[in-house]
Amino acid sequence: MIYQCADDWRDCAHKRVLLFGMSGLGKTHVSAMLRGGGEWFHYSIDYRIGTRYMGEHIADNFKREAMKVPLLRELLLTDSVYIASNITFHNLAPLSTYLGKPGAPDRGGLPFAEYMRRQEQHREAEIAALMDTPRFIDKAGSLYGYAHFVCDSGGSICEVVAPENPEDPVLKTLSDNLLLVWIKGSDAHTEELVRRFDRAPKPMYYQPEFLRAAWEDYLKTHRLGETQVDPDAFVRWTYARALAHRQPRYAAMAENWGVTVLAEDVAAVKTPADFEALIAEALESR
Repeated sequence: MIYQCADDWRDCAHKRVLLFGMSGLGKTHVSAMLRGGGEWFHYSIDYRIGTRYMGEHIADNFKREAMKVPLLRELLLTDSVYIASNITFHNLAPLSTYLGKPGAPDRGGLPFAEYMRRQEQHREAEIAALMDTPRFIDKAGSLYGYAHFVCDSGGSICEVVAPENPEDPVLKTLSDNLLLVWIKGSDAHTEELVRRFDRAPKPMYYQPEFLRAAWEDYLKTHRLGETQVDPDAFVRWTYARALAHRQPRYAAMAENWGVTVLAEDVAAVKTPADFEALIAEALESR
């Protein structure tokens, strides 16, 4: 770790952290709060994925749908309209819509093979965005003049690294440049995340082995063919299993590469000074 103790953190003139954990536990909220203080640069992995690495895939998908409409087809073919996603730090819908959900085409589902192809695109994009972090650390200071840096990682970071491998290239690169901080949720947080997801199920990235096993199990358990699956029902069914799948991976990342803070403590953070004190406590208790 780049900070071996709380004093290292307190005395450092240029603080650098990466926040990780399940989506919905405060990573983006805290990052935005830090950015709002004027001294922290906010680097969003999901935003980088959706703009730099998957932006063309997303736009092409929009155009593919637009080409089905005669009026839009004519306008596109004559370069009379411009179609692009309006992705932001707080609205990643274009990215999740592109990832899609497998299942019945009449319910908006993708063929499972196409779904897995897009999942692989996301895996490659996420790794690339994470490996861009040192470059953005340099840019944040040398170009924009920010003193500190926060990397707001996606919930799927644990799916693209090997936390138990001391030679994992992504984790080595990150830990050489930032302090990795796990925002750990309680059982109550998990229940709330499941309820929230059930109300509005959205596409997510998962390890291919996990997804293939979940898909085969779902088809067998529900006695369905691929084109009979309700896409929302499948991703709802998968989500709770994904939480259980990810939890030990997050824990291993924190144990081997960083520190842990509790989601309820993060929720109480109101200022950059509060955040800096919370990280100092985490380093002291490690």
